[in-house]
Amino acid sequence: MKKTIMRRVLLTLTTAVVIFAPASFVIVRADDSLPKVSLNADNLGPRSIEELTSKVITRDYAFAWQTMVEALEQNRPDLLDGYFTGTAKQDLTQRIADQKKTDVRVRYLDHGHKLDAIFYSPAGDAMQLRDHANLEVNVMDGQKVIHSEQVNLQYIVLMTPGADRWLVRDLEVAPEAKH
Repeated sequence: MKKTIMRRVLLTLTTAVVIFAPASFVIVRADDSLPKVSLNADNLGPRSIEELTSKVITRDYAFAWQTMVEALEQNRPDLLDGYFTGTAKQDLTQRIADQKKTDVRVRYLDHGHKLDAIFYSPAGDAMQLRDHANLEVNVMDGQKVIHSEQVNLQYIVLMTPGADRWLVRDLEVAPEAKH
């Protein structure tokens, strides 16, 4: 069974559909600091972004990735409540359930994110971003690393405002990144 799951993980890595792969995964950083996130909003439309919103989006996206790390490391889907909602939360909750079933997983060392703001709704209630993520991917069998590589992945992200922060509503590998 572990070999079958391992093959699915490796196939997933080669097709760059890493975050929604059939096998479970963990996202980690070498230290406890937030991932580095930068935002380019030069080509954003139809609405321009306010300076405060620009700062909040980058901060909340960094916290979302850090939260994902903790939730997956601790197998605690309740931790996702702070920065995830909608499809992103459902998919990550399923990842945690899958992770509990097997020791084969993909672990990421996060080396930062460059966000390009693509769309900001006129009402200010949704923002679409393209994330250029620099990650180190480790395929793990239990605690043993059986494959490691440096990757640059692109994600399409939909964020929506919550009561006091922006939430990740959808997080998908960009279609052109799939093979």
